[in-house]
Amino acid sequence: MASTTPTPRKNRPDALTLEVVELIGEVVARFHADYEEAAAEHTLTGAQARLLSLLCLEPLPMRRLAQRLKCEPSNVTGIVDRLEARGLVERRPDPADRRVKVAAATEEGRRVARSLRESLRFAGEPLAGLSETERVALRDALRGMLG
Repeated sequence: MASTTPTPRKNRPDALTLEVVELIGEVVARFHADYEEAAAEHTLTGAQARLLSLLCLEPLPMRRLAQRLKCEPSNVTGIVDRLEARGLVERRPDPADRRVKVAAATEEGRRVARSLRESLRFAGEPLAGLSETERVALRDALRGMLG
């Protein structure tokens, strides 16, 4: 018969680690709220803004966009359709495989994405309260966490 006593977890996080995890969660929640608000000010949904930001880095096929956004390709098609109707995104043949279409940000799409990034209060307010040395240390710690 199997034991019903829970097995203690090895390497339980210490109190400081738990506090850091909670603070990271709060930072993420505030960032998402600010991002959604900034997107709305540009008449975009959060998903549209994220997709547009990705396409400002490089043109991508729908399947890759869906993977990066962690959603179904059919959802991405609808988002791209709406952004394309606004002139922010265009579909074009993939130079590596002309049978595949990639979505790419237009010049107007890049302008809107840049404006959205610049309108994020999150970066302007809490981070502005930190010294450059503190921001560098935070950046380096985050890079270290992400590998």
